Amino acid sequence: MRHRYFESHRTTVHNRKKLANNTKLGMRAYGIIDEASATLTEFGQKLFAIRSDKERLYRELARHILLNLHGMTLVQTILDKTAAGERVDLTTMRGALADRGVNFPSGGKHPSIMRLWLERAGIFVGSRWRVDESRLEEILGVTSADFLVLAGFSVQQRAFLRALLNSGAAEPQRANDVVRLAAMTYGVKFPEKSVPKEVLEGLRVAGYIVARKTTGGRGAKPFLVAPTPKAITEVLEPLLKQLETRTDVRVVQLLRKSMAEIIKELKSARKHVAGLALEALGFKLMRLIDMDYVATRLRGEATGGAEVDLIFESTRLVYSRWQIQCKNTERVGLDDVAKEVGLTHLLKSNAIVLLTTGEIGAEARRYANKIMADTNLAIVMMNGDDLDAIATNASAIVDVFTREARHAMKQKGLELDGRT
Repeated sequence: MRHRYFESHRTTVHNRKKLANNTKLGMRAYGIIDEASATLTEFGQKLFAIRSDKERLYRELARHILLNLHGMTLVQTILDKTAAGERVDLTTMRGALADRGVNFPSGGKHPSIMRLWLERAGIFVGSRWRVDESRLEEILGVTSADFLVLAGFSVQQRAFLRALLNSGAAEPQRANDVVRLAAMTYGVKFPEKSVPKEVLEGLRVAGYIVARKTTGGRGAKPFLVAPTPKAITEVLEPLLKQLETRTDVRVVQLLRKSMAEIIKELKSARKHVAGLALEALGFKLMRLIDMDYVATRLRGEATGGAEVDLIFESTRLVYSRWQIQCKNTERVGLDDVAKEVGLTHLLKSNAIVLLTTGEIGAEARRYANKIMADTNLAIVMMNGDDLDAIATNASAIVDVFTREARHAMKQKGLELDGRT
């Protein structure tokens, strides 16, 4: 490789060897050569056999990337950011992919290189990050909308569907048997009494299974389930596998919302819609300052959309864990702050962020000041005016956090030799 392609490069012998070795590492990462022997894999042999047909060659490589190398996750991430009106480049893609469970080294160009290979197959066209969705469907046989449906399934639903497909049976079988197989294979815990409602119904509505009760009447009778032709496809299992690193299926929905859309939905009279918007707002605000999403602690549905809790982390300079409490209420009181302070011992948090669309009461602020003075906790408070300012100009979040940091520093002043 060095003699054929890199010998004429005006650089040192060491660098020419390194360039040649990068080619080998790339072929290994893309599954074209075997890691141990550097011989062609089965997929590599397939590409070698069609090397004279460039269009087919790049099509097969693109299909392989999309299904087996998180390529579809890359494409959907770009579509999500575009839908949210956010900038798409190598820098922003690193955090966005991490939110979806895909990480690459700082300074790495992995997404750009993958994009270039997919561009050869026509999946990216025109501007660098524009996706041709019709070409995507032509190559893969599914659309980005299909992938979003799969991403929207719960962990239990995805595990159930994979187990059903792994069983290899096209005829109806007992749902309880599939649940046991899924639980054992993927380590997923299923609800004891609500599998039909929480697992089967969503899969049925999406068109991936048929399900019917074995007998009529009431009672916990087992369902019979079978995969539909839509589910029995060679692309479904690899796509489901790509999604297995996601701990929270709602993250995708949050990432696709623009700030303007979120603020509009916050004012919805429908509590469920307002609750989801509040969760999206908390998520967006923490991502603005490049915090790493960990989990959702309390769902919007559990509280009728009144409050949502998120957990973020950061490893910049020192490790810190942040718990975010979002309240769509007119006023935050002392009890709300006390609840969060109590949970810091369980969650091992260093900071609390209280977001409210309303106001923060005087007693709540006094209590927060006392906690910050007596402990190492920091408590950040944002009211409706702060949220409006950030919605108008995202950089306003810097002013809010600077204000709160100075306030916390004032509460934690030290007395040294009689001086404060």
